[in-house]
Amino acid sequence: MKRTTAFPLLLACLLAGFSAFSQNLGAFKTKLAQPDSLHRSRVTVYEEESAAQVLRAMQRTVTGEEKYRGYRVRIFFDNSQSARTLAAGTLTRFRELHPDTPAYMVYENPYFKVTVGNCLSLEEAIILWGRIKGDFDRAFVVREEFPVKLLGE
Repeated sequence: MKRTTAFPLLLACLLAGFSAFSQNLGAFKTKLAQPDSLHRSRVTVYEEESAAQVLRAMQRTVTGEEKYRGYRVRIFFDNSQSARTLAAGTLTRFRELHPDTPAYMVYENPYFKVTVGNCLSLEEAIILWGRIKGDFDRAFVVREEFPVKLLGE
């Protein structure tokens, strides 16, 4: 799959202020270049030099605590008495089935929640949801804010 230079330029400008993202940019590009196991498609990233210069300049001015409003897939949420145990079991099961996808368990009163992935776009989250919905039939996409340093994992 070939993208025009507008996409990487837009992506670089959008995230130019995020130091942690730029540290993981190489890993993110590598991940995109790997063929999808189902369709054998891949993404080719072209980075304009001017966008790279802006990114390097912005690296010197950020604090490292930046957050990104992206997407994840929620595979569990519950507030029953056994919710903690069930959430931990769901997290363990997910990590066994999908060891390359980051997964997180949090408690936000009154719910225990398990979410997976660190997706930049809704489309990326939908693709992730499609890969795991067979194993977690109640999974759904949610919008979440998470540290930029997690992008590319």
